[in-house]
Amino acid sequence: LNTEERLRSHLELTGGKVITRFPPEPNGYLHIGHAKAMNMNFGYARRAGGHTILRFDDTNPEAEEEEYFEMIKHEVSWLGHQPERVTHS
Repeated sequence: LNTEERLRSHLELTGGKVITRFPPEPNGYLHIGHAKAMNMNFGYARRAGGHTILRFDDTNPEAEEEEYFEMIKHEVSWLGHQPERVTHS
């Protein structure tokens, strides 16, 4: 439940900025659905004066290779987006 106390705490942490995340799984190359999600997340945050976090959803280590991490970062940049930071789940 979003109480007044939680809202105040949230606004203190974010400064009232919109923060979105783009959470691809690094187990393959991105597809058109990823591009749509990127444009929605990065675009909305940019228009609202906020930022987007690129958070690798790396919950299946057996299927993940460094090649996919690097390619995803490259494709995010190639599509004109710059994440505030890169994190891992």
